[in-house]
Amino acid sequence: YIIGPLSRPVSTRLQLHEKALFCYYNAFLTLVEPKIYKEALTQACWIEAMQEELYESEPLEVWELVPRPDKVMVITLKWIYKVKLDELGGILKNKARLISRGYRQEEGIDFEESFAPVARLEAIRIFLAYAANKNMVVYQMDVKTAFLNGILWEEVYVSQPDGFVDSDNPNHVYKLKKALYGLKQDPRAWYDMLSSFLLSQDFYKGSVDPTLFIRRNGNDLLLVQIYVDDIIFAASTLEFCDLFAKLMCLKFKMSMMGKISFFLGLRYLLGLPTR
Repeated sequence: YIIGPLSRPVSTRLQLHEKALFCYYNAFLTLVEPKIYKEALTQACWIEAMQEELYESEPLEVWELVPRPDKVMVITLKWIYKVKLDELGGILKNKARLISRGYRQEEGIDFEESFAPVARLEAIRIFLAYAANKNMVVYQMDVKTAFLNGILWEEVYVSQPDGFVDSDNPNHVYKLKKALYGLKQDPRAWYDMLSSFLLSQDFYKGSVDPTLFIRRNGNDLLLVQIYVDDIIFAASTLEFCDLFAKLMCLKFKMSMMGKISFFLGLRYLLGLPTR
């Protein structure tokens, strides 16, 4: 990969990594979110964030580089930048996300279905209230690059991302194998993948809420509430919680966040939401 505008010298991965290490020790995190790709190039921490985004997608085999087909729509890509904060307003991470301009897609031509169930805030409150009533400890986790795990059945082509154009094949495009952020069918593809996996592991869905998954083992109970790629879970035993955490880590790249403290914009104390 090569990153950098044509007007600047080419930087290799090693050179960028060395610059990023310097940035780690010299104000690695920044509150300033670049609006465009060229602005991000002025700080090594954002360059490192873009590289991390692509490195995480490599094992998932999201796409393959192919010659540009005739008479097909090629969706362009865009970098977006976000400063992730903790519950106290401190900087957790500078995150770069590669998204597709999926607004150009047309239903029935480029995709068939885009709907995916999302947990309501009321459902999450009921989950927390039930867990508190049963003296269950609630834990939280999130799936890294979740949408990139979703299988894509439609034929979709996207451009090469800014800063990472293959120098030997600059006119090639990527044919997607997995969903990519920004596509209309992303939520559906990810939910189908996660739902199928949990059902294969002896979970069943709640009778009313399709984002609630339940697993029983004798008298033991495990509850899992899904909000897109954010997950909270609780069980009647700590061993059951550990089992679920290991199960998810074996299947997906996870970020384990421990006991619930900050979820969907709400801070929780003793399992109860406080504004």
